[in-house]
Amino acid sequence: MKAKNIILTGMAGAGKSTVGVLLAKRLGMDFVDTDLLVQQKAGRLLQEILDEDGIDRFLEIEESVVSGLRVTNCVVATGGSVVYSEKAMTALGREGKICYLDVPYEELERRLTNVSTRGIVIKKGKTLRDVYDERLPLYKKYSDFTIDCAAADIETCVDRIMQCLSSRQY
Repeated sequence: MKAKNIILTGMAGAGKSTVGVLLAKRLGMDFVDTDLLVQQKAGRLLQEILDEDGIDRFLEIEESVVSGLRVTNCVVATGGSVVYSEKAMTALGREGKICYLDVPYEELERRLTNVSTRGIVIKKGKTLRDVYDERLPLYKKYSDFTIDCAAADIETCVDRIMQCLSSRQY
């Protein structure tokens, strides 16, 4: 039987990459960060892609990278904007279980001190709050399960994912 993947989604600042590395270590799985794959494909940082090519091109690159991802027995940390692509989310869902790391907006705002340089897809005239409100229903729509990461440290988030996985005999 092919080992399944665990896909982490959520806003920038939710802890997908940090949680993902620890989760992969605990489960003896590989780890992939799709933001790094996007940067490798483009040969530039996320923010440079957004600044130089625009949001639409960034989302095209992200969709191409994520849709073409072929990994097994892997924890995958996705970019926060991947939920804009039904094609990418469908591909991820076929390859594993999607876990939404839910962090309240106010906590994200405290964590994200570098919004303008972090490579976050925010359309002109929109705020981080607008992006959060727009993406929240998409994260919920595509996730197999949600982990409440409010005021939780990284280890607690990993523990919660582990509990959820074991209760589902994943």
